[in-house]
Parts: sequence; structure tokens; C-alpha cells
Amino acid sequence: MKQLTGVLLFVWLVFVLSSCLNDPVSTEDIEAKEVIWEKIEPFFSAPAEYKEEYGNYRSPLKFYDGGSVTDINDWKKRRQEILDRWNEMMGQWPPLIENQEIEIVGSIKKDGFTQHRIRFKWLPDEITEGYLLIPDGEGKRPAVITVYYEPETAIGDGKPYRDFAYQLVKRGFVTLSIGTAETTNSKTYSLYYPTIQNSKIQPLSVLAYAAANSWVLLSERVDVDPSRIGIVGHSYGGKWSMFASCLFDKFACGVWSDPGIVFDESRPNVNYWEPWYLGYYLPPWDNTWRKTGVVTEAKGLYPKLLAEGYDLHELHALMAPRPFLVSGGSEDTPERWIPLNHSIAVNKLLGFENRVAMTNRAEHSPDSVSNEQIYLFFEYFLK
Repeated sequence: MKQLTGVLLFVWLVFVLSSCLNDPVSTEDIEAKEVIWEKIEPFFSAPAEYKEEYGNYRSPLKFYDGGSVTDINDWKKRRQEILDRWNEMMGQWPPLIENQEIEIVGSIKKDGFTQHRIRFKWLPDEITEGYLLIPDGEGKRPAVITVYYEPETAIGDGKPYRDFAYQLVKRGFVTLSIGTAETTNSKTYSLYYPTIQNSKIQPLSVLAYAAANSWVLLSERVDVDPSRIGIVGHSYGGKWSMFASCLFDKFACGVWSDPGIVFDESRPNVNYWEPWYLGYYLPPWDNTWRKTGVVTEAKGLYPKLLAEGYDLHELHALMAPRPFLVSGGSEDTPERWIPLNHSIAVNKLLGFENRVAMTNRAEHSPDSVSNEQIYLFFEYFLK
């Protein structure tokens, strides 16, 4: 037994030494990570009044037939069951787009990075324009995809405190800013596949698919580490980043800024019933297509989801054990820890802790404090 233990110890030492030689980690790196952790650790704890409160949400640790998930193998089956069910309801994705050539429309050298305006396919028959920001230097970098109504805001050409791509490239991340400028201008707001007249997939899932194709694009670059690609978005972009990271498990982590992480018909901004999210329906369309506000009569998939007891906490659970941060504002207040506790329970079953985080601010809009929290989260988990 002692001889076996010695052999195992030797093998372990060889593994550790070889790992350090291939990817050296300095004392300064370790200390820097510890400093970051001291700042973000409080984000992973629910307030006392919400700890282990699960509300009326159906447990992700129960199969749809009522059976219990008791171990990791059960969870693998349950996770696939959730993913299959939601994809069946929302519509199946086409194959991912691989090995495509991006077109660089223009480049600007800036302080510490280069900004490329690029064209690429994010749907099989649709080309988009976005911005690829590359920090100076050599080697593979962590990367973050930023999603919003249009790609300019995230590079600093829009409302304040939404310039995620610009701020993250300054911190050493490759960033890709994407958005739906044409559909925003036409007030159809989303992506539709194959066409807006006959979409086979709910638009919010199409957005997630477009983000997955953007992940593929980044993962194939020589200057990006494919194991360290995250995604972030605010509001509309928060919904987009949430669905993308939950439905596509190649994203290493996700940040969702005040999207409304579960259904809530009392909040007009938690508007998953809109036809550009989960309420798409075939034409002829009436005036509910562009009429916004608190829901009065929902169509499409959304009312079915409510009637049959589905909610978005099931999608959150698909992240486990990948970490995610809810940067909460007016739409995601501390009581959202109740649905988040279900993801914590899944991570606990898998043997992980500190994978589910939430911060809170009073206003819907992000600010300097909430953004610094987002950037520290990415630095900790991707760097």
C-alpha cells in the first residue's frame, strides 16, 4: 500500500511540475487573484432572508416525470432532459458555422489595442458587422463577447457605462462586440430563422445561436484561448447573454446585467412575452407586434411556458458548474436569490461552490461600481 501511495505521489508531482512548466504561474499572479477574490467573494452569498429559500419554482433536481436527481450521473441525464425539452419547445438550432473567413472592413490603432470592424456570418444566410478589439502583445488571450442592440455601444460609442468591449480590451481581453442594428432600426429587434415571416425558432434562441457562432469565430483565432471565452450583455443584451451562455456550454462563464432572470409579468422590462423574445407567432401580425408594456394577451410559446410551469431557473441550472454573475438592478433585486438558489443546489450536488453570484444596485442602468464588479468577475474566472 505504501509503495502504491509513493507511485501515486510521484505521478502527481510529475503532473504538477509539467503543468507549471507549460503554463507558469507566478507568485504575483496568485496574489493578484487572491486580492480579486477578496473583492468578489461577497457576491456569492445570498442575504440571510433568502438563503436556501426555493419558492414555488420547480426543482431542476427533479426529472419531469417526478424522479429525483441523486448523483452526478443523474444530473447528466437531467441536464440533457432540460436542454432537449427547451430546444424542442423553442426550436432546434442549425449546425454551427465553422471555418469561416472574416472580412476586415477597417482597422484603427488605439492606445493599447487595435479595433477592427469586421463582417462575418452569424446565421447561415445572414452576414453581420461587429467590432473585434485585440490588445497589443503576443500569445493566447481570454476573450469576451459583448451583446447589445447594436455593436457600437460596447466599444464606447453609446450610452455611458455600457462600453464593456472597450473596458475589457483595456484589461487584456480580446473582445467581440455584436448587435442587431438593422432590426433595431426596423423595430423588429431580434433575429429570426430562416425569415421573420416564418421563423422556426423563437427569436431569443436565434440570438443565442448567433452568439454561439460568434464563439466559434473567436475560438478559431490563434490569439484566443477557446477555454476562456465569456459573454456579457445589459438589459436586452442581458437576456441575450443569459440564453447564449445557458444553451451553449462552450462559454466558460456569463454575466447578465439586469435582464429579469425569471418570468415576472409585473415588470414591463421583464418582457419575455414580446414577439422578439419568446412570444413569436406566425403572421398575420396585429398591433401587439410593436406595442410594448405590461403583458395583456401573450401569444406564441410564452403562454405555454407559463401554463406548464416552466421558468428560466431551469436554464440557469444548465450553467453548472460554470460560473455566472447576475449584475442586478431594478429588474433583478435581491429576492432573485430565490430562483438562483436552485442553481446553487445543482452546483452543490456536483461538488462546487461559489459558482452563482449576484450584485445589486437601485437603477436599471449599469454604473461604475457595477461595471467594476463585472470586470473583476471576468478577471478572476477567465484570467
